Amino acid sequence: MDVGGGAVAGDGASSTSSAVSQWTFTLSQRFQHLLDKSTPHVLYRWIFFATIAFIFAIRVFMVQGFYIITYALGIYIIQLLIAFLSPQVDPEVDGPTLPTRGSDEFRPFVRRLPEFKFWYSLSKAVCIAFVLTFFSAFDVPVFWPILLFYWLVLFVSTMKRQIMHMVKYKYVPFTFGKQRYGKKAPSTDERSVSKP
Repeated sequence: MDVGGGAVAGDGASSTSSAVSQWTFTLSQRFQHLLDKSTPHVLYRWIFFATIAFIFAIRVFMVQGFYIITYALGIYIIQLLIAFLSPQVDPEVDGPTLPTRGSDEFRPFVRRLPEFKFWYSLSKAVCIAFVLTFFSAFDVPVFWPILLFYWLVLFVSTMKRQIMHMVKYKYVPFTFGKQRYGKKAPSTDERSVSKP
C-alpha cells in the first residue's frame, strides 16, 4: 500500500545527511585552506599558540581545578617535543645515517615530527584541553604540587636522555647557528671595481 504520495520513506533523511556531509566537506576545505595559508607564517602561528596556551592557563588558574587535564596536556607536550627533536631515522635502530666525520656526505637533519605538525598538534591539544575544562566530570580533585613535581622530573629525565642521544650521534635539531650556504655579499674589492 502506497502511503505518502509515492515518496520513499528515507528520502528526507538522506537529503539531510547529504546536506550535512556537503556542509562538513565545505567547512573542512575552508579550514584546510586557512592552514595552508598559515604555513609560511611561522612567527604568527607560534604567537597564536602562545595566546591560546595563555588563555588556557588563565582558565585553569581562575577555576582552580582541572589539574589532571593540565597534567595530561603536559605529558602530551613532552611526547610531541621528543618527536620534534628526534631524527626521522633513529640511529640506534637503523644504524648511523647522519654524518659522523667531516669526510662523510652531508645529510640534512630531517625531523620525525615537522615544525608545522608540531605546532598544529600542540594547538589542537590546547584547544581540546580548554574545551574539557568546561565539563565538571574532568575536574578530579588532586594535590597539584605532586603532579607538577612529577611532570618536572619526567621532563628533566626525558630531556637529559634526548640530549645524550643528540651528543652520542652528533646531530643538532635546530637551524640557528648553523652555516648557511647561499648568496655571498660582495666584498669591498668587488664594490670598488664595479663603481664607474
